Amino acid sequence: MFDLPVNEDVRKLRLKAGLTQTELASRAGVSQSEIARIESNDIDPRLSTLRKIFNGIKSKMIKPGICAKHIMKSPVIHAKPEDTISSSSRLMEKNDFSQLPILDNGIQIGSISEERIVNVITSEKNFQKISQKPIVGIMNDGFPSVSKNLEISMVSKFVESNPAILVVDKGKTVGIITKTDIIKLMY
Repeated sequence: MFDLPVNEDVRKLRLKAGLTQTELASRAGVSQSEIARIESNDIDPRLSTLRKIFNGIKSKMIKPGICAKHIMKSPVIHAKPEDTISSSSRLMEKNDFSQLPILDNGIQIGSISEERIVNVITSEKNFQKISQKPIVGIMNDGFPSVSKNLEISMVSKFVESNPAILVVDKGKTVGIITKTDIIKLMY
């Protein structure tokens, strides 16, 4: 559902944030030489190191006052409870998503992921039979929901530990935010 940042993004985002390598290293808790080596593509950093670096950049770039409603995608591409496993799989493939919320009249009732579908398919002997079953029969728990007015600093904390969050207004789902949407704030 999102692209992982690459070494080249570090330099571009650091400069956009107006940070020196030393300042970024201090914010991220890594050495300046490690930042330099990552930017020059001399090393392939661990994901945990990249996360520290991007959090350091994010802390400089995300402006207060930005809320969930400013960065959410809308309308929300979703499955319906009566959709089949096959049609839900095609919807994910068409949109290059690895998971979808399942909404019933704008209210989330669960979610579905590629991983869950693959697990169900591999455990069944009759693929045709399982592919026509309603998605609601194999759905996962839903994504966390937040208010459209929640500040971006709090939204980013929810997104750090979830593949997506839904934005709700008056009880109805009005948008979705993924890690990619948070990363795009830095561009």
